[in-house]
Amino acid sequence: MTERRVLVAGVGNVFLGDDGFGVETLRRLVGGGLPDGVDAVDFGVRGVHLAYQLLDGYRTLVLVDATSRGGAPGTVYLIEARTGPVESMDAPALDGHRMGPDAVLALLDTLSAGTDGVPPERVLVVGCEPASLEEGMGLSAPVAAAVDEAVRLIRQVLDAEVNRATGSPPYERKATTC
Repeated sequence: MTERRVLVAGVGNVFLGDDGFGVETLRRLVGGGLPDGVDAVDFGVRGVHLAYQLLDGYRTLVLVDATSRGGAPGTVYLIEARTGPVESMDAPALDGHRMGPDAVLALLDTLSAGTDGVPPERVLVVGCEPASLEEGMGLSAPVAAAVDEAVRLIRQVLDAEVNRATGSPPYERKATTC
């Protein structure tokens, strides 16, 4: 079996305003480089593809998406997905044009059972409360402002996951001021 690694998956529809949060966050994350053992993929609206790729032996999934949970627009969440629903209960469970995190994870459970595939041990969602999911390109001001915060959060998660995999103590970041 190959070394189990981390997958950072950006999901969302860039034609539906803030639903493009995951795609934009992933673009900025990748621009800064990634540690060894971390794959980053823009899945866009291809939730079924994501579920199948997860059967390839990832230890951890970090799913990045617009996530409606009732907070103020631009609020960034870190959610341990197996502890409960990722999105509010009024979100559709399955939509052919947009599979939310809950639908992807449900499909993954079904595929794993049917194929003896091994799902990730840990599933985290870095989500952002959207202001608008209406047709149109571009993020709203509060969601655009949250992208850098989400990238910092994902980097912290990746540091912790890489250290967990290697048994190394966590890397200590020191704050600097100019």
